[in-house]
Amino acid sequence: MKRRQFMASACVLAMASAMPARASQRKMTVYKDPNCGCCGAWAEAMKNAGFAVEVRAADDLAAIKRQFGVPSEMEGCHTAVVDGYFLEGHAPLDAVERLLRERPDIAGLAVPGMPDGSLGMGNDPSVASYDVWSVGRDGRTSLFASVRPNKA
Repeated sequence: MKRRQFMASACVLAMASAMPARASQRKMTVYKDPNCGCCGAWAEAMKNAGFAVEVRAADDLAAIKRQFGVPSEMEGCHTAVVDGYFLEGHAPLDAVERLLRERPDIAGLAVPGMPDGSLGMGNDPSVASYDVWSVGRDGRTSLFASVRPNKA
């Protein structure tokens, strides 16, 4: 191997080892109704983003939501758990990535209901209009992010 090739290889290896952990190294468990297709689409999008996703069919989602402290007014379609946080409903990928990057002292994120255009519900930025809420460990909520239609 020539010196130049060796040095280039060494630089690439050094940069790769200094990079932050990728999503693929993060395990995510998604609890969903066994018959729900939109939950499966959301889980598949997380898998495609590099998360190691385990999908668990749950007949009693209400019990799962209570277990993780999801307030009833924040309930969405499914509940996911990653790195000690819950993700309730159709949380967008950028909000999930921001949560895991910033690591705020909260219980998780919630997208109540099943908003049109959200990830798993068509993922259409031209119609998506919903809010992503942070949920504190005490159950209090505050706005984390807003998704509005892209009028491009």
